[in-house]
Amino acid sequence: MIVFDLACASGHRFEAWFLSGASFDEQADAGALVCPLCGNTDVIKAPMAPRVARSARSRAKIGQAAEAEASAGEPGGGTAAAAASGPVPAPGDRLHVDADVVAKVLSRLRATIESTCEDVGPRFAEEARRIHFGETSERGIYGEASAEEAAALREDGIVCQVLPWWRRRDG
Repeated sequence: MIVFDLACASGHRFEAWFLSGASFDEQADAGALVCPLCGNTDVIKAPMAPRVARSARSRAKIGQAAEAEASAGEPGGGTAAAAASGPVPAPGDRLHVDADVVAKVLSRLRATIESTCEDVGPRFAEEARRIHFGETSERGIYGEASAEEAAALREDGIVCQVLPWWRRRDG
């Protein structure tokens, strides 16, 4: 996993995790990167200062910090998990969220998932295990799983993520 500082055309800065630099390029080319603050899809890598270790001891500390950051996050198979920079609300403060922006971001996420992954419906947990254990080809999938099934997948070391999904209202 690699973290990049990103910026949208509106000037908002945020960071996102990717499986690789190529994963960032693929998502940027597909228009799948979205600013979490304004929904802008014109997103670029922002200049960032590299971490430079001066000794073996400080290199070890940086490595431990990176591992802790990676394990604290929810890796999502290459999908950017964005964290907006800026003031952090105090506990109990209400965070203003523009519902239209959230709906737009979720709609784009759904379109990206549907265009790049296979819908396995209620067989999600079974198919995720088959992929994990090499019984079938590796590919992106989505479908339905109960909370218990998702927890059991995670306990088995299978990365999965519950996403907000809604039924389409197409005619």
